[in-house]
Amino acid sequence: VIETTVEAAARELGIDPVKLRRLNMIPPEAIPYQTPLYFNYDSGRFDETFKIALDVGDYGGFSARKVETEKTGKLRGLGISYAIERAAPAGFEFNEMKFEPDGTLKIYAGTTNNGQGHHTMYTQIACEFLGLSPDDISVIEGDTGEVQKGFGTGGSRVSAMGSSAAFQAAGVILEKAKTLASHILETAEADLNFSEGVFTITGTDRSVSLKEVAAFTFDSAKIPPGFEPGLSGAAEYRTDVCNYPNGCHISEVEIDPETGKIVVVKYTVVDDVGVVINPLLLDGQIHGGVAQGLGQILFEDVSYDPITGQMLTGSFMDYAMPRGDDLPGINVVSNPVPTSTNPLGIKGAGEAGTIGAMPCVLNAVIDGLSSLGIFQLDMPLTPNRVWQAIQTAD
Repeated sequence: VIETTVEAAARELGIDPVKLRRLNMIPPEAIPYQTPLYFNYDSGRFDETFKIALDVGDYGGFSARKVETEKTGKLRGLGISYAIERAAPAGFEFNEMKFEPDGTLKIYAGTTNNGQGHHTMYTQIACEFLGLSPDDISVIEGDTGEVQKGFGTGGSRVSAMGSSAAFQAAGVILEKAKTLASHILETAEADLNFSEGVFTITGTDRSVSLKEVAAFTFDSAKIPPGFEPGLSGAAEYRTDVCNYPNGCHISEVEIDPETGKIVVVKYTVVDDVGVVINPLLLDGQIHGGVAQGLGQILFEDVSYDPITGQMLTGSFMDYAMPRGDDLPGINVVSNPVPTSTNPLGIKGAGEAGTIGAMPCVLNAVIDGLSSLGIFQLDMPLTPNRVWQAIQTAD
């Protein structure tokens, strides 16, 4: 509603919608920014992200593309949306890491993966902070028989909350391991340096690997007083604040006035989700979110017979969802600004694609139809609905 209203306001004022947005963007010097509606934006370079999107999406070249499209008898429109959301609402997440006697590590997470790539994320964190190989790590997630507790998946929270819990669990392991390494090497903890999975006595070549320390702990006759056999670490990460991922979407559509069919021909996303753990997984999250948004705005509809109340779209025979050939190539660019709300500086990404996609494509369609005097359409923008609007336009 907000982004379509911005476009409507720009039309009423006779001002470029890009200029109108820039006039009302929060400047960098105003960060952290307290909104009237509770939210406190702790980070973000909104105008910079906007500018990158305009450049990557070739906003300046749209007029020429519009002329070329109109030569074919079709209409072309460009839409913009800038979205910001509240991610990882206050709560907790749990993570536990345990070494096995063979030096492999098991990670127990309270979240549940359903396609986001959590296992890769947790593995990367363990590799980064414990200096292990991915081949040494396995992840058990969402299993109430093995995982003590957890809040679960939802609200774009796992990357921020789950990763922070994993980071803290790794810290617990390193704290224990450092004490054990000092015992093994017969030196003070202050003299030890940890890098790439190995504890080294500063200024010497004497060292012991984390995996060797873990193996040592399973010999109860050798471990020092105060330690139980095995090496593990658990953490429950809690926070009272949210993070605020944000980004700009720019799309272009072609509309066939003879049939009402809409084709999204160009799509650009520039997102700030804070520190990016895995760029490939992030791209997948954004692509999937945009696909969901396009499905909602162009295809998906729950219909009932007005007389009988019978659902008419109860199966995929009748309920239209986007397919691969309905989607454009989606150009995703990151402009990360770390958040201060969690130890890793991560913002949620799960909903970033969807939130920006719907108003972006709707704005593009209205832009394409505005020459016909059409400024309002309800979703989904099916060919029949668009065609009817064209036929009844003034």
